[in-house]
Amino acid sequence: MAKNVKQIENPCPVPKGTLLIIGGRENKGQEVKRPEETEKEHRMEILETFVKLVNKKDPVIEVVTTPTSLPEESFSEYKEAFTKLGVKKVGQIHHTVRQQVLDEDLTERIDKADAFFITGGDQLLLTSIYGGTSFLTQLKEKYINSDFVVGGTSAGAMALSTPMIYAGNKEIQQIAGEIKITTGLEFLKDVCIDTHFVDRSRFVRIAQVIATNPTSIGIGIDEDTAIIVRAGAHVEVIGSGLITIIDGFNIKSTNIADFSPTTPIAIRDIRVHLLCAGEKFEIPLTNPPHK
Repeated sequence: MAKNVKQIENPCPVPKGTLLIIGGRENKGQEVKRPEETEKEHRMEILETFVKLVNKKDPVIEVVTTPTSLPEESFSEYKEAFTKLGVKKVGQIHHTVRQQVLDEDLTERIDKADAFFITGGDQLLLTSIYGGTSFLTQLKEKYINSDFVVGGTSAGAMALSTPMIYAGNKEIQQIAGEIKITTGLEFLKDVCIDTHFVDRSRFVRIAQVIATNPTSIGIGIDEDTAIIVRAGAHVEVIGSGLITIIDGFNIKSTNIADFSPTTPIAIRDIRVHLLCAGEKFEIPLTNPPHK
């Protein structure tokens, strides 16, 4: 944690559940394509970890394909991967418009499930369809009150946090005000998740988010890499790539509020940490009553 930032006692309930937040393109059991790659690099480490975190003899996993434009193809891939890992009960939840989730009672599906997994696609679809619904409330209540596991990859990972980036690519990320953020699903608060981090050159855009929201930390996750979040704050890194943590607690100055169509942002004294598999860190709890 940054110097002079006080860790406080958090009055919010500590979640009993676990999050698995994935940077995208996790291995789903693909064949080895290059002879120089090892078996370890191609095993389903991250999805295997997800199943192990569920820790049930005959688990029920629901795959939410709402963010993707190819729901059947995406579900088929994950069902095949989870089946290879010994999971026999894999269901699909998919909505294309908000009215569908308002009309459908998913209480029984949530009650029977041991884990939910959210696919990639468009994170804004997730928040616009599920935000403020009883479905999301029930899902979060189960995550808080039981040993429930929630996983997300790519857009499904970004939506688990708040603030949530929903627009702004690497061509415009250096211009103040060009990165669009909104409220995510809030399984993590005061945390901004960005995925495909190194592969899509997203460092500057998450730095801009943190400059505008210095109470938050940014967590950039490489492809085939993930973080396990226990008790809402205890983080462990797994996978083949890096985790980039950015905090703005000690930012001394920035021109982030000086909007210009041509002038790049400037930020002084932002802190960066790079972590690989096996590393652990604590999400700072500095903004009560947020978890």
